[in-house]
Formats: sequence, C-alpha cells, structure tokens
Amino acid sequence: MHGGPIVTSLDDAHWFDVTRLEYPDGRIARIQEAWIQLSPRYVCFYNKWDPGAITPRHGHHGDHSIFVTRGQVSDGTHVCGPGSHIMLEYGDTFGPWEAGPEGCEMYGVIMGVGHPFLDKTAWRKYLAERGIVEHPCPPPPLPLWSAGLSVLPAD
Repeated sequence: MHGGPIVTSLDDAHWFDVTRLEYPDGRIARIQEAWIQLSPRYVCFYNKWDPGAITPRHGHHGDHSIFVTRGQVSDGTHVCGPGSHIMLEYGDTFGPWEAGPEGCEMYGVIMGVGHPFLDKTAWRKYLAERGIVEHPCPPPPLPLWSAGLSVLPAD
C-alpha cells in the first residue's frame, strides 16, 4: 500500500512505440503507449494509434479492460468509438484491431503483469498478405521488480 492515492499526469508519462508498421504506399502507422502506473499487480496505460495502425490477434496474462476516448478502432465485427468499453478476460484473445481514419486513443488496465501472448506466425502471415512490413520497436524501460520478465512475447 502507498498510504493514499497515487496521482499521475499523462503529461509526465514516458511515451514509447509499441507498434511500427510500414504500408505498401510508404506510410508508417505507429501505436504509442505510456504506462501511467505499473506494478506487479496491474498495468495502467494510455495508447495513441495512428490512422490504420493494427495490432495482432492476441491476449494478455490478466483481465484486460479498455475504454476508447477518441477516434475509433475495429476488429472487423465491432466498431468501437469514444465511450466504448472493451473487456477481455485472462486467456481470451481479440483482434486484429485496426484504427479508423482519425486514429484512436484509449485508456486501459491489465490485471497482473499483463504480458501479451500471440501467434507470431499467423501475425507475420497477416501482414505479408497485405504487403505490410513490421519494424522493430526498442523495448520500453522496465522497473527493477520486473527483472527476468519479458514484456514482449518471444519469437
């Protein structure tokens, strides 16, 4: 316990790229993320998606709650705009998600350490079929308590 509330401003958060995709027309679409609070019990984050940014079908090691604040994101079945809540329970998967023409912003919380899991072979095939190239993103800075943990799934 911290003995009271923890107040954090998004203006003070460290932003990093979690996705960088290059489309056949040369356009780059990124997803930027800021961890608002990070602990062994939960991750609170904010994402900014460029128009057309895509995430793979994936899940997280922990229940995952997302609230769309701006723009829209779609998984081909659901179009989620401002005010939409997306809930994914531990072990389930969702996506691929694609940002709309104005991009998307969202606030999310993942319980537990929140590490993702996905089928990287299926993701690479999905991108190749669309002529999209995924560029690597440097790993985000991690707190000392996470030593030995990986935020990104292994190849």
